[in-house]
Amino acid sequence: MRELTPREIVAELDRHIVGQMDAKRAVAVAIRNRWRRQRVAEEMRAEVAPKNILMIGPTGVGKTEIARRLARLTGAPFIKVEATKYTEVGYYGRDVESMVRELVENSIGLVREQEREKVEEEARLRVEERLVELLVPPPPAFDASDSSPDSAQRYERTREKMRAMLSGGEMEQRRVEVKVEQKAVPMMLTGIGMEQMDIDLQGMFEKILPKSAARREMTVAEARKVLFEHEVEALINQDKVQAAAIELAENVGIIFVDEIDKVVASEHTHGADVSRQGVQRDLLPIVEGTTVQTRYGFVKTDHVLFIAAGAFHRAKPSDLMPELQGRFPIRVELSDLTRDDFVRILTEPKGALTKQYQALMDTESVELIFEDDAVEALADYAYRVNQTSQNIGARRLYTIMERLLEELGFEAPDMKMGRVVVNAAYVRQRLDKITQDEDLSKFIL
Repeated sequence: MRELTPREIVAELDRHIVGQMDAKRAVAVAIRNRWRRQRVAEEMRAEVAPKNILMIGPTGVGKTEIARRLARLTGAPFIKVEATKYTEVGYYGRDVESMVRELVENSIGLVREQEREKVEEEARLRVEERLVELLVPPPPAFDASDSSPDSAQRYERTREKMRAMLSGGEMEQRRVEVKVEQKAVPMMLTGIGMEQMDIDLQGMFEKILPKSAARREMTVAEARKVLFEHEVEALINQDKVQAAAIELAENVGIIFVDEIDKVVASEHTHGADVSRQGVQRDLLPIVEGTTVQTRYGFVKTDHVLFIAAGAFHRAKPSDLMPELQGRFPIRVELSDLTRDDFVRILTEPKGALTKQYQALMDTESVELIFEDDAVEALADYAYRVNQTSQNIGARRLYTIMERLLEELGFEAPDMKMGRVVVNAAYVRQRLDKITQDEDLSKFIL
């Protein structure tokens, strides 16, 4: 986990997200507290609980992006779940413990990637030797007739020559036969799709399904990739990965629970309201701290950081179960985006939409230039459509930009080193008619 101060965390978030300083400061302090917890005495460490955060604000103002960027910044395993996908056991929906299992899967991926980097060089050396053996197979067991020093030396010289040719890239198109391991999948599972199965059930089948080996002919270039993956797998210590992943998930994992306001029950307590109340009851032990069984072992959630978010248009945070409220001691309110915010979103972040489209057009050798008045006009359109239609925050810019540059995206490959300047007139020409027609605006933008 990177050792960043709260000020450094906020500065990094500022590179990608406009405004919302209160939320940025809150998550920055929460992350720093995790770093501090690792450095206190062991007996105190167990007592320090994570300061879970409740973000309150409309859609599209940066709630999810703050959490996602935060996880990427710190190297923490992260998952986002929709609270509405979970219902009380016995109702239609998913077991809330599955969010912890998904977090561990994410953590496994992060740790595997770190371990992969450590063994890549050794794997490449092994692959090179495997390829030499495929291209220069050893002679039939050295018997009396083939065991002379000269024949052994000739064989080694041939191998060295082949090794040099491989290093020089001269053998990439030579065909070799490689043994490839395959997992058998029962016919009854092919219709389901392994990716759709619960991860625990999938793990069980992976362990019991037999593996078969098939020989396939391919080029050296193709074989290099297949063999490399095989050697990497052989070099990685799976037990070490799983143990490290569980520790990482338990101590620095982040679970973002969106639409938490949608599981607030109304005054009535039947039908869907019972289910909503059930979601809160099921969430409570996970947030409070419990032990969840996963395919990699038991995982404790005591120190997982939970960030919940919701618009809370029809409900209030105080409508949540008192016990659940108490588990989110930090509350921050995110503000609606203004017209000026849209201008900044279009230009300031590292991955601003204008920069994205410029990079995309550059691949077609088309220089795309956005004048200042064009950015102002786009911000104005986004703000007005959000006010007159459903307010979807910064996401409105995606639909408007696509509509604005749809024709250019189609024509760009045929422009041959073109240059396109987008100004306010260009924007009005393509968007005025749509935004003036409220019904058309709702349908298209």
